Amino acid sequence: MITSTSLFVQDEHGNEQEMEILFTFEDDSRNKKYVVFKHLGEDSEVFASIYDEVGNLLPIETQEEWDMIEEIIGAFEDEESEE
Repeated sequence: MITSTSLFVQDEHGNEQEMEILFTFEDDSRNKKYVVFKHLGEDSEVFASIYDEVGNLLPIETQEEWDMIEEIIGAFEDEESEE
């Protein structure tokens, strides 16, 4: 699991924005790697994406995947609030 690293994403206007990686995880049953991130330095909306071997971000494909990711984010937030 990676924590407190940043990545850059392009918004819908082509502007590059720096994001803070909260954590990454793998789902062996789907053979996919996921990254969960938010705007750098802000307590804002949390985003998630699939990433490939070279670091390209790919969209989440199914509602089942979103449900699994939301569950993992919830567990991460619970763990963070306990610390």
